[in-house]
Amino acid sequence: MITTTVKQYELSGWDLSDLLPDTSPEAIDERLEALEAHVAAFEAVRERLSPDMDANEFLAVIQQYEALTEEIYRPYAYASLWFSSDTQSTEALTFLNRIQQVATEAQNRTLFFELWWKGLSDEEAEALLPAGAEYADYRHFLIDLRRTKPFMLDERSEQIINTKDANGISALITVYTMLTNRLEYTLEVEGEEQTLTRDELMSYVHSPDADLRAAAYQELYRVFGDEANILAQIYANRVRDWANENVKLRHFPSAIAVRNVANDIPDAAVDALLTVARENVGVFQRYFKLKAGWLGMEKLRRYDIYAPLAESDKVVEYDEAVHMVLDTFADFEPQVARHAQRVFDQNHIDSEVRKGKRGGAFCSTVLPSLTPWVLVNYAGKVRDVATLAHELGHAIHSMLAEKHSVLTQHPTLPLAETASVFSEILLTDRLLNEETDPLVRRELLAAAVDDMYATVMRQAFFVLFELDAHQAIMENKSADELHELYMANLRQQFGDSVELGEEFKYEWVSIPHIYHTPFYCYAYSFGQLLVLALYRRYQQEGDAFKSGYLKLLSYGGSARPQEILEEAGIDMTDPAFWQGGFDVIREMVDELEEIEL
Repeated sequence: MITTTVKQYELSGWDLSDLLPDTSPEAIDERLEALEAHVAAFEAVRERLSPDMDANEFLAVIQQYEALTEEIYRPYAYASLWFSSDTQSTEALTFLNRIQQVATEAQNRTLFFELWWKGLSDEEAEALLPAGAEYADYRHFLIDLRRTKPFMLDERSEQIINTKDANGISALITVYTMLTNRLEYTLEVEGEEQTLTRDELMSYVHSPDADLRAAAYQELYRVFGDEANILAQIYANRVRDWANENVKLRHFPSAIAVRNVANDIPDAAVDALLTVARENVGVFQRYFKLKAGWLGMEKLRRYDIYAPLAESDKVVEYDEAVHMVLDTFADFEPQVARHAQRVFDQNHIDSEVRKGKRGGAFCSTVLPSLTPWVLVNYAGKVRDVATLAHELGHAIHSMLAEKHSVLTQHPTLPLAETASVFSEILLTDRLLNEETDPLVRRELLAAAVDDMYATVMRQAFFVLFELDAHQAIMENKSADELHELYMANLRQQFGDSVELGEEFKYEWVSIPHIYHTPFYCYAYSFGQLLVLALYRRYQQEGDAFKSGYLKLLSYGGSARPQEILEEAGIDMTDPAFWQGGFDVIREMVDELEEIEL
């Protein structure tokens, strides 16, 4: 008799030994000494650089640059991931600071190569580009570098900026991370007062208990409100630094253009996305009014927008969640599930909730030769299962692109959300297909629309707030005026469909992305609406869809986003494309309204 053992998954921290097998002080010193030697060797390249140099000699320079990039990434990723797993560890912070200093120095000493390359004429650059399909990644990387040629400064200025960033704005953002991750929250649950992390606290905004939902939000913004002056000051300095460097020195046409250029997304596409989002606020306002009725309320409060429709507080054990997600991936395409399985097999996931651990969730892709690392704070809610699917989707995307160079593996931010959001929709679709009870189907559909609000409209309005806030700060507006700007933003989102508590004026200081990566958030809206279009095609084409979808992911960052999407028949500058995504959401709301209980 043959028996099979089903693997059991338990909450745990991650193993970082694939990055640095030996972290003894002696081994670290030896690694950094080797890095120093390789940086010095690359510096010697400067004397050989010439528009007339031999193409094979230039190819060797690119390969040397690639190898050096990989060598820097390993200790930097280790330091960053260690700090994320324990933001209160003085050892982790000290190591992170040390590696940031080493990386900044290496970047400054090798900066001459990128500046020299960007400084060539188009004819000179074309003559040196590596030919042949085997060098396509190098060719794309080099061509892509030249996109930012209009915004580069002289070498000394670039070095000064890098040095000042490491000890200035980057250090200040690290302080923001430390400040916000040390915060604790107190909430009374079933008569017992609990001290919680932010992720634990936020699990209660999905509670069926209306009072508990309100209490969770009120506690969140009570704590952030107490820190608001400090956090607003950090943000003001982030914005001024962003404007002074990018708009005044580099001459980007606007603050958001910096992100658009980095993402290689035309301004027209981002403008179209944000305009169409503004025009479709009525879709979610209508949904929130319907949801109020389903919950037996005259009007939703902001506390209630993620309230479940079913009177349950279901807990999904971690083992069940992992199997559910892996099975969903396997049903779609076995190789997708095999990629996700690698994250668990190699213990590259930090899943448990711990004090001091960075909140939220992310996936970190380091090198093509390494399985990505995934961080989640799994608290047992259905929402956490979707988050697990989302972050594993990021890892799958990276692994499908692992045949590319470290210079081209990472997709641009808006396309980086494709596999993650698609994975979430696969999970929701699976649950809907397995469910016949109309009450439960309504709950699942409503949860999906809740997520689409959070991913599409909420994120787009974060960016609309950033546009206003960057301008306001440069006009010397106060923190109180920024709070009012944010409340105006919320009022535009919700209209008369939702009642807003005054404490929500502090929400913006609690959003890490606007501090860490200004204007990042439209990538979520972009990714969700793109995936709605792709998923509709999957429903129509079935298995025939899969090869094209996996090819789209396998590009990683080895082609321009516009080229990748045009191959898929998508024009991202066309407002009709974005409207199509909102039409899918509108149809879901229509279906919800028609469900008979």
